Amino acid sequence: MAWALKLPLADEVIESGLVQDFDASLSGIGQELGAGAYSMSDVLALPIFKQEESSLPSENENKILPFQYVLCTATSPAVKLHEETLTYLNQGQSYEIRMLDNRKLGELPELNSKLVKSIFRVVFHDRRLQYTEHQQLEGWRWNRPGDRILDIDVPMSVGIIDPRANPTQLNTVEFLWDPSKRTSVFIQVHCISTEFTMRKHGGEKGVPFRIQIDTFKENENGEYTEHLHSASCQIKVFKPKGADRKQKTDREKMEKRTPQEKEKYQPSYETTILTECSPWPEITYVPNAPSPGFNSSHNSFSIGEGNGSPNHQPEPPAPIIDVSSPMTSVQNLLPTSTPQEAQQWLHRNRFAAFSRLFTNFSGADLLKLTRDDVIQICGPADGIRLFNALKGRVVRPRLTIYVCQESQQLREHQQQKHENGEQGNGAFYVYHAIYLEELTSLELTEKLAQLFNISPHQINQIYKQGPTGIHVLISDEMIQNFQDESCFVLDTMKAETNDSYHIILK
Repeated sequence: MAWALKLPLADEVIESGLVQDFDASLSGIGQELGAGAYSMSDVLALPIFKQEESSLPSENENKILPFQYVLCTATSPAVKLHEETLTYLNQGQSYEIRMLDNRKLGELPELNSKLVKSIFRVVFHDRRLQYTEHQQLEGWRWNRPGDRILDIDVPMSVGIIDPRANPTQLNTVEFLWDPSKRTSVFIQVHCISTEFTMRKHGGEKGVPFRIQIDTFKENENGEYTEHLHSASCQIKVFKPKGADRKQKTDREKMEKRTPQEKEKYQPSYETTILTECSPWPEITYVPNAPSPGFNSSHNSFSIGEGNGSPNHQPEPPAPIIDVSSPMTSVQNLLPTSTPQEAQQWLHRNRFAAFSRLFTNFSGADLLKLTRDDVIQICGPADGIRLFNALKGRVVRPRLTIYVCQESQQLREHQQQKHENGEQGNGAFYVYHAIYLEELTSLELTEKLAQLFNISPHQINQIYKQGPTGIHVLISDEMIQNFQDESCFVLDTMKAETNDSYHIILK
């Protein structure tokens, strides 16, 4: 009986010891992390977990990273641990990016003595702006005509070959380079982060951008389409000297923090290393199409449009508009116009650059836009032009004259009344309006020929009947002295040749 009572006592002792050991192990973890509360991310950062993590097979363990890109600018000290670095740049200032060959001996031997092609892009970091990136960049283009978002400072760059900047891709530049030689490219970013924020009460927080570099090698056809490596980094762009002030402000804020708070932030590194990322969305390469470059003496290496973030789906190409359709005879856009007819109207009136923005707009949709709406979408210059075209505003002509062709029947009727002593003011004439802009005899000749459905070459001369019945040859100076809304009766006389006429203005 006594022996039977010892078993539960022994179990209680063993269980008590296990609980004490478990509590001791937890207290040890607590001592390592400090007296304060700890998070799971801090626990996973302990050496034991790091060793377990390092022992796991990595997906990129066997992947070759042939290149490394280094932006020679310090990172911000106000970035928390486990977050991506952030680098501040000044608008328009040249910054060096070193292109480093990171291959080990024997890796990718096909690149030896070969050129590769790198494409630089400045894109949005926020997913919210990535979905509207095309519209954002188009709006920037029309607010800053003639400017680019990204440029290469060619005189300062080293080792780059055939640098190019496509005028339709303001945020993209490209060049060739030899990995075996020293290569440094100096870039300039001309847009600032606050240009893409909603204006409210001032002091808006600027949006972050990304600098992405995609590198390609030649394929069998000599086209640079085989992807090798892609990397990117996060940046913010300030007005000149604004990046220096922001860096100083972040540094002063970090100095005021306690040592415990500082441990939650990364140190400021002297340079920014671009980290590997997904390649740019696949684009249609056009190797034979010319691409305007900084130096036109080299052959072209061009690509199709690529304005969009990796998460931004490429928009479908603009539809091909047949301007020879019956709709072309309509000058003003009608509320009943379909989206296809609205696209035709945009192309005919030199608004093809905005056809993609108004893809699904019908005539009624376009006509409902206010002046401010159109200016915000298209910019000041083209916005005003589009608004005037939508409202059908016609510019008043410089000179308007009214003409009537005197028929043989009317002439005989007037002569008969004159012989009978009757007044001839009762004759009925139908006049046509002619609008002149250039005020030249050639313009008048063309308008008269169009009015009476004859060829301009059939009108030999145009005269004006003088005070004593003389015929005065009409010149440009005479037309410029016509009074506006003058009325003329035209008398046509056969010239020496059977197919031409003399026209007399009475």
